[in-house]
Amino acid sequence: MAELSVVRQERSELGHGVSLREAFWTWLRVAALSFGGPAGQIAVMHRILVEEKRWVSEQRFLHALNYCMLLPGPEAQQLATYIGWLMHRTLGGIIAGGLFVVPGIIAIMALSYVYAGWGSVPVIVALFFGLKAAVLAIVVEALVRIGKRALKNRMMIALAAIAFVGIFFFNVPFPIIVFGAAIIGFVAGMMGLAEFEVSAGHGADKGKAAVVDDMLGEGIPEHARPTVGRALAVSAIWLALWLIPVIALLATLGNANVFSQIAVFFSKMAVVTFGGAYAVLAYVAQQAVEHYGWLKPGEMLDGLGMAETTPGPLIMVLQFVGFMAAYRDPGSLAPMMAGTLGGLLATWVTFTPCFLWIFLGAPFVETLRGNKALNAALSAITAAVVGVVLNLAIWFAIHTVFRETVPVRAFQLSFDAPRLASVDWLALALAVAAAVAIFRFKIGMIPTLAASCGAGIVLFLLRALS
Repeated sequence: MAELSVVRQERSELGHGVSLREAFWTWLRVAALSFGGPAGQIAVMHRILVEEKRWVSEQRFLHALNYCMLLPGPEAQQLATYIGWLMHRTLGGIIAGGLFVVPGIIAIMALSYVYAGWGSVPVIVALFFGLKAAVLAIVVEALVRIGKRALKNRMMIALAAIAFVGIFFFNVPFPIIVFGAAIIGFVAGMMGLAEFEVSAGHGADKGKAAVVDDMLGEGIPEHARPTVGRALAVSAIWLALWLIPVIALLATLGNANVFSQIAVFFSKMAVVTFGGAYAVLAYVAQQAVEHYGWLKPGEMLDGLGMAETTPGPLIMVLQFVGFMAAYRDPGSLAPMMAGTLGGLLATWVTFTPCFLWIFLGAPFVETLRGNKALNAALSAITAAVVGVVLNLAIWFAIHTVFRETVPVRAFQLSFDAPRLASVDWLALALAVAAAVAIFRFKIGMIPTLAASCGAGIVLFLLRALS
């Protein structure tokens, strides 16, 4: 009876009748089904939260999604945090956002142990040989999907082309591309240019009232009203949770230590990872492989394959990068222990800021529905991301299909060109087969990855025996 009284009191205080316990199990269900990258994860949330549960309306869902797409970090995880916060305050946001990544943390950590401990075993090498080819096809499919949505006119195509040329041929930093596109879009939106307008999405189902909107109408819940005091308190708490560990590592270990480097590098990524995992991976790959030497080019593809086949955001691949970085430079620690700490550290500094962005910014965003300038900035960022993902697809293709590359350094140009004579015909055939399965036969991501891994084992072992 006492437990029932607590539930009733909670429902009365919240006003919408959805208990925190019910929300917990719903968010756990969302987390367990969060395969397929951000598009699939957002689709799962929309089906469960908007269509099935009717927790929020279509308009509120899309408004929250638009804000999350403007933020650095994984938009699907931040969308879950936003809706959880909207319904059950800060605790609800922590539960929704935390549960969204826990399955991925566990799965990526387990796969990292296998990769580090037995990655040189022929059958493991063969499995990842097939995985890389399938991941290449999946990245190309993501490029096509984003391109169809974003490149609606010549202006958007031009932004995508400029972004690609800048990052591929001239190594323009990814943050500059994102912020430049955002400024262009924002100014264009203020000027009312039609090329930068974005549609509001599907209309809401007027026949059904979502529980939050039924309670509030077009209003804002009390805990979601922006105040200076609340903003300062949120900033202080979440900045401390994020930055105190980073400062402590720098103070005790120095900036040359691998753990300090992980903390600083992935903290930077948390600020500039606009456009989703595919967009930022090109930048992370270049830094982790070429600057820090934490990974080899093919290993970045292996990590992305892990993230593709496990629940949670694709940006979970950063946990794998942190694991391998510390595993290979463990200092006085055992390599597996160092890898575990490195992976968890990378995850902490990647996702802690996501809660800051939501808890700090969402109250203000709730008052900015329908702002044309913000939507135009989103449109421009998405177009630029197409160019960045094209860069990622080409980078992956060069390091998957070719065994050797040739650095090109002329005038202001700086990029790696493939050595055509070093083409790996088996990898090329497998990548083409995966692309045909995805584009021609519309086979899902998980079956394609599984089939490619199986084919990779067969082809790799046949080549080893010949």
